[in-house]
Amino acid sequence: MQGIGYVANKDTMGEFMVNTKARAGLVALSVMLAACSGGSEGETDTSVQPDASAPAAPAGPLAATDVSTLDGTSFANFTGNAANGKMVFAACRTCHVTDAGVNKIGPSLHNIIGRTAGTVPGFTYSAANAGAGFVWTKEKLFQFLEKPQRVIPQTKMIYAGLPDAQKRADLIAYLETPN
Repeated sequence: MQGIGYVANKDTMGEFMVNTKARAGLVALSVMLAACSGGSEGETDTSVQPDASAPAAPAGPLAATDVSTLDGTSFANFTGNAANGKMVFAACRTCHVTDAGVNKIGPSLHNIIGRTAGTVPGFTYSAANAGAGFVWTKEKLFQFLEKPQRVIPQTKMIYAGLPDAQKRADLIAYLETPN
């Protein structure tokens, strides 16, 4: 008869180690995704949720000339602060850099403004991004940063977006002249 205590054997210890590694991997993935969320601890999502009875948004990408935002703001209404944008970019560094010719999980953002979407050499884009066919203007980037999947459906970039319009403007100011 076995006592009250638990006696581990090789098999149960092996399972324990595998489960521990799996949990650690999930925690690491959660941390990386949280870094891309654009929010900070303690913030509450005050965004308006779509009405379930409202018609669904079109499944295709937005027109290249469409720079409308979900929150109704316009890039022209903001003055970006590059120093603040550098702090916002800290969350983006998980996947992107501003160095020319350096790609990580995401492409280099060096000289993104004025560049055609999906054209960084050496980076493998999703078909949706490679075929987007627009040039990254400040206005288009402002729209994209709000909710990337809205602008380029089926992009492989897993980033929910940056709802704060001022932070988007600041980030764009930083991307214009990163230092």
